[in-house]
Amino acid sequence: MPSITVNVDDNLKERMEKHPEINWSEVTRQAIEKKIDALEVMDELTSESDLTESDVRDIADKINESGRKRVDEEPT
Repeated sequence: MPSITVNVDDNLKERMEKHPEINWSEVTRQAIEKKIDALEVMDELTSESDLTESDVRDIADKINESGRKRVDEEPT
């Protein structure tokens, strides 16, 4: 299996070291896979669209902002 290197700052590394029971390589692999899956869905949805990549990013930003607002408005 190929390897990659991920850089983290000292503070994050210290925090990670407080949890040696966690397989950080697996956490990273899962995060990358989730992101790739989302990108592939986006590619599939936009493959026959006249939207530019910039248009898609703008729409995604609006969706993300809407989601953040909803989370912020949820009662705690």
